Amino acid sequence: MPGRKRLTQQTLSLPSAPRTVTPQDRDGTANHFSDSLHFFNDPSIRHLTSSQKKTNQWRRWSEDVIPSLVVPYLSYMQETSMLRYADTVRQPHGDPVACHAGCGTRSIKVACVFFDSLSEINIIACPCYPAPLQLLRRGLFPCAPVAPSLAVDLRVLEFVRLLFIRQSPNHTAWCDAVETFLDGMGYKLTSMHSLRRRFANALHWYRVLNVFAREHISILIADTRKDKIRVQPMAVEQPTEYLRSRCPLCFGANDWQKAKDSRSMPDIIVCVDACFTQKRSTNARGADGHDPPNPTPSFFLPKDDVQAMEEFVQRCRGERRRARASRTEPEEDRYEKGMSVPVSVLDGCGESFTAADEKREKASTRFFTDTGLMALLCRHDRVLWIANLTSAGEKQHYSLALLDRLFKHLPPQMTVGLLYDIGCQLERSCRKWSLLDESILSRLTFAVAVFHAYGHQWPCQLIYHPRKCEGFGLSDGEGCERLWSSLKQLIPPLRVSGFNQRLFVLDTQIRHLDARSLQGFGHWLHRHWIHCQTKKNAALDNLQDLDLDEDMLRAEWKAQIAHQTRPAPRQSRNKAAEVITTLLALEKTLDAHDASVRELEARLHGGHVDNVVELNLQLVDARSRRTKVTNTIRHRRAALGVEDKAELEKMKRDVYLTARLNARAVKTRIWDRLRQRKFELERLERSYRASINTEKLHANTQHSIKRREPGILKLVSTYNGLCSQIQSLIRQRRAPPFAIPPHSIPRDGIFQLDVDDNIWQDIGLDDATVNPPAWLSDEAVRNGIRSQLEVDRCLEEEARLMRERSVMQEWMLTEWEGIQGALTNAGSDVVLAFHLASRADELVNICVAWRRKVQCVPCAWSVDRWGPSDEILLRATHEQVQPSFRDEDDQSVGPVGEDDEGDSDYGEIGDDELMDAIEDIALVDEYRYDIDPDDDLDDIEDDFMPSSPTRCPTR
Repeated sequence: MPGRKRLTQQTLSLPSAPRTVTPQDRDGTANHFSDSLHFFNDPSIRHLTSSQKKTNQWRRWSEDVIPSLVVPYLSYMQETSMLRYADTVRQPHGDPVACHAGCGTRSIKVACVFFDSLSEINIIACPCYPAPLQLLRRGLFPCAPVAPSLAVDLRVLEFVRLLFIRQSPNHTAWCDAVETFLDGMGYKLTSMHSLRRRFANALHWYRVLNVFAREHISILIADTRKDKIRVQPMAVEQPTEYLRSRCPLCFGANDWQKAKDSRSMPDIIVCVDACFTQKRSTNARGADGHDPPNPTPSFFLPKDDVQAMEEFVQRCRGERRRARASRTEPEEDRYEKGMSVPVSVLDGCGESFTAADEKREKASTRFFTDTGLMALLCRHDRVLWIANLTSAGEKQHYSLALLDRLFKHLPPQMTVGLLYDIGCQLERSCRKWSLLDESILSRLTFAVAVFHAYGHQWPCQLIYHPRKCEGFGLSDGEGCERLWSSLKQLIPPLRVSGFNQRLFVLDTQIRHLDARSLQGFGHWLHRHWIHCQTKKNAALDNLQDLDLDEDMLRAEWKAQIAHQTRPAPRQSRNKAAEVITTLLALEKTLDAHDASVRELEARLHGGHVDNVVELNLQLVDARSRRTKVTNTIRHRRAALGVEDKAELEKMKRDVYLTARLNARAVKTRIWDRLRQRKFELERLERSYRASINTEKLHANTQHSIKRREPGILKLVSTYNGLCSQIQSLIRQRRAPPFAIPPHSIPRDGIFQLDVDDNIWQDIGLDDATVNPPAWLSDEAVRNGIRSQLEVDRCLEEEARLMRERSVMQEWMLTEWEGIQGALTNAGSDVVLAFHLASRADELVNICVAWRRKVQCVPCAWSVDRWGPSDEILLRATHEQVQPSFRDEDDQSVGPVGEDDEGDSDYGEIGDDELMDAIEDIALVDEYRYDIDPDDDLDDIEDDFMPSSPTRCPTR
């Protein structure tokens, strides 16, 4: 057709001097590379398989091409002002330039892809002037390292790179759209799928080059900073440079021991958790091995380190099991070595998570080669390291490998607070099997993440809940969940990717999240400071109204911990009485099952049933549970002696004891139902599970939650009735002396439970106590203890935020001085000077955003300055404010009507203090919106107040 160009893959001319092939080359033992071009006129050269060709090409990219293109790429970016003035492909004058050094040359015809066109160029490639270098100097990037047939404009690649870190990467859709768009303009590639395959290859290695180039500048700055440290050595050992680059607020201090708080606070707080939605499917063709590794730095732990930790854990557990095999376990409950919670409580926590936690739905190793991810994050949601999971479950050796790597990068005196869903179980294993050295355990404080605290027994919460455990402030330990939410768009494409490609894409996304969070650190500190002050003031007001002595409250709190975490009484001391009590509880449970069966049978016979099959399944399940309880009662009755049976009948006639046992049995069922509901809600609350493959799971889970709510409310009504009966018996003096009535459960707040709700305690349901303590019998004291703990945590958070405020300014000053030193060292090198100046501009913009947001946060110690001069900061502030308040695109919508609000003068506001005050008021209003001051930080939805240091979404 007229005006249409047909570009096809051209046959390349052969080099004039083929390389001599040695016997080692033929058997592949000595030669690392094989030329991807084959010379069919030489019978001694064997054909390479597709896998060998790919491996050879990958090595050429990694070891030859990309390192050699870093400086030319930086030079081209400097010449074009970061692609701002990049022209279309520059055609050389006359014929292609031939090599005069006597090298073997080849003529290559390359199809070039631009935003709005396709073109074709001829280049003469030789070893001293290879094709990738020639194309890069034209503003193009090749699809192959030696003889590319396709090259893509750098502006196109940069646009797609930025696009694919903000949405799910889809090369097929992008390339199909480009081909269709260009085809409509008269350009066409005739070979099938050639653009997708070659474009994807060019994009991948362009991303690698981009990482190399940025790392090149970062290394120059870091080396300059290290040289300054060598001149002025620090007296205290610091965290490694890697950790310093991961989180400025945690590891960016010049002296991490400076102004250290006297309270028992960990120096850093980290969290760890696993995600089983980031899986990779097993190769359907049964192929073994991995795709070639990428040369870029990675946040993933090496596979060998994870395997070494797995073998170490198995070895430790095997030796200890053999040593303990000859010993018989005592019957009484006890504390294990180093633990503050008895064995019975720890066993209950383990059973609770085994029975209720959704993580039991593991990825099958039959269908998935990689089953998930486990990440270690700091409290600012910055990834420190990630481990790739290959087992069907959340094995402990993954978390131990992450902790081991962390402590290798820390000074020997630095302490760590760890938040983990099952932190109590991890500490138990570490102490029981000696999985961590005592030098590490003595510096490590375990706690459970806020969201999963409800799955733990109440005595475990007293020790491990971060709102009750000293040193954790208001950290919630849910940073991993926010990370999984940020990575949710990668679930579909990474399910079928190669092993190393999957790691590379995840690393790229994490770098993008790092850049976003770095910009938002000032907002993060501002927001957490306001939240901390709000909670502290509310708690102080409550304490002032109660007018209780602080020392008395702390003494009562210690007494409560000591009483509620004590081991259970020895079972053999009064075993008959315990069996009788259990029988009474079982009989009440049997009555409840009988009532449930009768209700289901009545509904089935009534005929008004929407789903007969589901109702029949419920009836079968209810009858099965009833039969099981009946058999248990029969067996336990048969084991009773004559005196025990008489005691049983006597206890049945005790109205108060019967009511108390009934209340405790009902409350136990409410606990179980609420915990199950919390774990089911987790599927709905975590947005990273909201993929197409889990829509049915969402619907079923939501239906299950709604179906169980009436049952829970009915149990609450039954329990409150029993509480009223017990209170009446106490008033009638038909209860033991000093008996304490249990607290009723309010129906309205049953599904918005706080960690300190009375429902988690057995007040009034244990054996009667003579002269009960104030923490048990006095509601004012219990309320005062909760408020005092709230104040303590807020004070810890306040001290940590003030320290992070000072560290932020120190880090900024050090980075600025490092860049200025590197600029001095660059001298007349205009390329390095340009990129260092660009990095300085980035730092200035960050500094402006930080300084404006943290004005209300006091410093733990004074820092002289931020780094950039006031003049530089003022100019950057003006450049940031102008686009925010004056959008020229809005003026093109149409004229402003009489009823419309005019904004013409709004952009002229220049009072920085006024603008900061307006922002503060807006932020306070944002917190006040639909938030109860008594709510925990974790109860605020992510879309309202994001916990990661990113900019708040616009309402």
